[in-house]
Amino acid sequence: MSRPRILQNGPQLPELEKQLGEHFDVHALHQESDRDAFLAANGASFVGIVTSARYGANAALIDALPNLRVISSFGVGLDTIAVDRAKARGIQIGYTPDVLNDCVADTAFALLIDAARRFSESDRYLRAGKWAKAPFPVSTKVSGKRLGILGLGRIGKVVAKRASGFDMEVRYHNRRKDPTVSYTYMETLKGLAEWADFLVVVSAGGPETRHLVSAEILAALGPKGFVINVARGSVIDQDALIKALQDGTIAGAGLDVYDNEPNISEVLFGLDNAVLLPHLASGTHETRAAMAALTFDNLAEFFRTGHVKVAA
Repeated sequence: MSRPRILQNGPQLPELEKQLGEHFDVHALHQESDRDAFLAANGASFVGIVTSARYGANAALIDALPNLRVISSFGVGLDTIAVDRAKARGIQIGYTPDVLNDCVADTAFALLIDAARRFSESDRYLRAGKWAKAPFPVSTKVSGKRLGILGLGRIGKVVAKRASGFDMEVRYHNRRKDPTVSYTYMETLKGLAEWADFLVVVSAGGPETRHLVSAEILAALGPKGFVINVARGSVIDQDALIKALQDGTIAGAGLDVYDNEPNISEVLFGLDNAVLLPHLASGTHETRAAMAALTFDNLAEFFRTGHVKVAA
């Protein structure tokens, strides 16, 4: 029996690529010099796509594969996948939630603490030889403060759990109230920002949340407030954020995601009140291995049973 033919859109971890190659007939689309010509000639031969949250599977790619039955994505973001187009054709989509919750929540809190206590900035200060000339300025306490969460989903709930260790009061804003939690629900994002000392963004990306954190929301957060983003860069209006950091509309920011990453605005590099990470929230050996295993399992389960292991 021939092995199912899978189109790989974008690089994957070497271990995952090896495992995929042992079980499927995999072809790397990103290695083709003329993707369109290749798809026109060979698109009908593929029944599956393996991809990632970064590379996704847009409508044009899905349309180029008339026999496509399953998409397995390494990651939780679905904004780069044409979900409606896939579901309209009955194509199943597998992804990798839950296994990265802890590491993303840990990163959110690392950014929060760093932005408030100015640890990265003080490290640069020390290395530049400035400590011998003057003590580093004081910073902002974290414990006992108000934590607002935009997007109390899987990861947001772990962030809220982390906050209990810092004696923080937690409130949240979602599209609708979550009856399973005891945290106070705020009807509007503006109201949450006005209340919070720290606003942690953990919402989904995509058109519905684009620039949800606007200049108005940043102004509501205020000159003593901090915004932390471990969701998608598109959720925050980046131009408004840069201006808010420059003019003191907010105290600071901790960012793991950006618009147009990895080609981010270099203006951010010169802002000492912004802590910048290169989209590494899930980047631990343990979590990436678990994500790779689930990416493979979603495909394997589909070809065994007709259903992915974890469906989007």
